[in-house]
Amino acid sequence: MLFPTLTFGLFFLAVFTGAWLLRNENEWRKILLLIASWIFYGAWDWRFVALLIVSGFLNWGAARLILYFEDDARKRKLTLILGVIANLCILGWFKYYGFFMEQFAALLTGLGWERDLYIMQVVLPVGISFFTFQGMSYLIDIYRRQTEPARLLDMVLLMSFFPHLVAGPIVRASHLIPQFEKVPKIDRGVMAMGLLLIVWGLFKKTIIASYLATDFVDPVFFDPSAHTSLDLVLAAYGYAVQIYCDFSAYSDMAIGLAALLGYRFPHNFNQPYRASTLQDFWRRWHISLSSWLRDYLYISLGGSRHGQIRLYFALTMTMLLGGLWHGASWNFVIWGAIHGGVLAAERMWWQHRPESAPKLPRWAGILVTFHIVTFAWIFFRSATFDDASTYLAGIAALDFAGTMLTPVGLALIVIGMALHALPPQAIQHNAMRLRRISAVWVGLGTGVLILIIDAMRAEGVEPFIYYQF
Repeated sequence: MLFPTLTFGLFFLAVFTGAWLLRNENEWRKILLLIASWIFYGAWDWRFVALLIVSGFLNWGAARLILYFEDDARKRKLTLILGVIANLCILGWFKYYGFFMEQFAALLTGLGWERDLYIMQVVLPVGISFFTFQGMSYLIDIYRRQTEPARLLDMVLLMSFFPHLVAGPIVRASHLIPQFEKVPKIDRGVMAMGLLLIVWGLFKKTIIASYLATDFVDPVFFDPSAHTSLDLVLAAYGYAVQIYCDFSAYSDMAIGLAALLGYRFPHNFNQPYRASTLQDFWRRWHISLSSWLRDYLYISLGGSRHGQIRLYFALTMTMLLGGLWHGASWNFVIWGAIHGGVLAAERMWWQHRPESAPKLPRWAGILVTFHIVTFAWIFFRSATFDDASTYLAGIAALDFAGTMLTPVGLALIVIGMALHALPPQAIQHNAMRLRRISAVWVGLGTGVLILIIDAMRAEGVEPFIYYQF
């Protein structure tokens, strides 16, 4: 069930109505939201609703055991380790089994021990990385005594809540569980903000991202050898715009939908292509994931507390594992290695830069950072390493004879980049203005904007890119 569809619109209208009719019955309200979340997930494949339930029970039960062993440090740590391993086993089985078995078979063949290995085709549950990371963060926070224990209903709802279930943001228990425990309240400002974010997300997804994907980016990446260098360069820029508009649209809509139900999600994007360093980029891109990697992986690997060599190791390893989190492919590992290597190089330069060395102007830093990110996106988007190599070789051929990019496509790339020049708080400021307008007019205006976007978009709806992660 995709957000920008009539089916989801009717589904959400029913959930929204039921949730606010039960606004004075918080427990029943949460049960309604939980059942609705299972229906939402089950619309893709009912079999994996059981996986959601099992994951919720697993993390709730492991957290209760950690609390039970409050006075026994060894058992607390052992329970945490077993709980994290259980989560990783679920994630590893569904997401990485086929990849590692293929690598193992290739290794045996290279050693001259070729064997016919039985490799099962495992269906990847949508959003498994997101709800698994949420479960692990809850366990670790309980172990670190950084959050209060959740009731079973709240824990299962946390991991199943449909606005952020499939592609984030990764909402931590310490942020959302306290909201579940209270009767939600909503004012006109929150309502206006939610509606604006939903409409804004619809525009970015259905007008910019979907058009660029179907009419230009996908055909070029499908067969890079059949296109000129100019096409390849423009498609790389196009994909940079597409993935930003696609993913930030999902996050905006998720935050907006949650707001209409009375819950606050953390901000997940902050104009990432105006970053002047790669470290700044990761403070602006997929903020919930980058902060998760920092708090639960980078710091656990030593961070900056154990000298320079350990710091560089922690940076590169965090980004390598962050790349592998996105999918079972060497291309994602290379993507993570590029980011980790540049982050380490930046840190090394800041710490050892000669005092006489000139400082790079901010505009130049933005330009360099954007092109590093765009270069890495080529590996992220390409299906295989060979495809990425062909793509880069095509750019190096310097064949700028022509392009298949239409004026509309070029305009959308320019608009997608221009979004990063808007005032950072533009949505919030407009929401504050809408508070002074009648609710009837706000509702009518929202409906008109949705109809205009629907009339402008192409036929069909492309799945969100991060559904596959």
